[in-house]
Amino acid sequence: MTQQNNMPLDGIRILDFTQVMLGPCATQVLADFGADVIKVERPDTGDLSRNFFGEASEEAMNNAVFSSLNRNKRSIEIDTKSEVGRQMVFDLVKVSDVVIDNFRAGVMDRLGFGYADLSKINPRIICASGTGFGETGPYAHKGGQDVLAQAMSGVMEKTSDPSIPKSIYPTTLCDYTAGMHLVQGVMAALLARANSGVGQKVSVSLYDSMIAMQMQEAAQWSKHRTVLNWAAMPLTGVFETTDGAVVVVGAFKANPLQDICMALAIEDLSGQYPDLASQRQNKKFLQTLFRDNFATNSTQHWIGRLEERDLLCAPVRSLGEALADPQTAINDMLVDIEHPILGEMTLVGSPVHLSDAPLNVRHTPPRLGQHTDEIVREFNLASRQAERTAV
Repeated sequence: MTQQNNMPLDGIRILDFTQVMLGPCATQVLADFGADVIKVERPDTGDLSRNFFGEASEEAMNNAVFSSLNRNKRSIEIDTKSEVGRQMVFDLVKVSDVVIDNFRAGVMDRLGFGYADLSKINPRIICASGTGFGETGPYAHKGGQDVLAQAMSGVMEKTSDPSIPKSIYPTTLCDYTAGMHLVQGVMAALLARANSGVGQKVSVSLYDSMIAMQMQEAAQWSKHRTVLNWAAMPLTGVFETTDGAVVVVGAFKANPLQDICMALAIEDLSGQYPDLASQRQNKKFLQTLFRDNFATNSTQHWIGRLEERDLLCAPVRSLGEALADPQTAINDMLVDIEHPILGEMTLVGSPVHLSDAPLNVRHTPPRLGQHTDEIVREFNLASRQAERTAV
């Protein structure tokens, strides 16, 4: 754990009620930028990610999944349902800049921690919420989750080919995207407050983030009632090789079909299928031809051949291979820490690189309630310390 001055969000304090993925990935970004993020956790259980493996051991409650999202934060145990706990929250709001949650719509209001209540305590407070589908409307109180947002937003419906069954995207696409939108909202609200002197409410949702991600497709559908599917382009695909797979993007060139045929050392079909319309009509034939030829040699062989023709291509790799790639290290995308429970760990770093404020781990991912006493003393909550219910 090291110290660093002059971080972009030095002096900004965030009261963090978030858990699992959407909220924690957002508050970790803000913490990496220098904000003092105080993670409010429930008695005994804390963030749901602490129970990812369904075990109660200290190692399980500080697992890699939780740790990946919670560096540079301090953890305080508060029973928010007790009067003492509620008052502790209110006292912390008085000295905070932002309150962030990713509960279902209305939960913070029912707890008495909604923007209308907290802005009376601190007019400068910014309340930021990430929900599944928004805070009003027919789905406001529906349980929000990454896979559901994929399905309901139209993202899951599209495949690269109609013969391929629809499936769940295996990475938390919606959570991460909404989390980064939450960061944008908080940063914008902080800038606005610098001029106005007052806070405001910030809202994002998994659903909205997935609709926004399809801005090109939505414009095409709204104007022309035609489906834009980048993965279904006739000269683009993933093709098995003798030792793996290669992805080819047959686009952004004057005659990509000719270049693919040259790379594969087969007959030039660009005269027979000269435009996108004819290539689409004959996609099945072209893709089968490509597939049969790519299957005859190694990934490295085909990458060399394709790159000779300046075609966009890449090997299909595992996460482990990507993490071991020198480019990943050169880009400072890995950070090594010494966790007090788990020992040596490697976490993913920040994709945002600031020349004057490189990523710095001030706090390792916290144990449940690790900083409770420290925070109680720091903000003069000691008079309630004896009454606190451990979280």
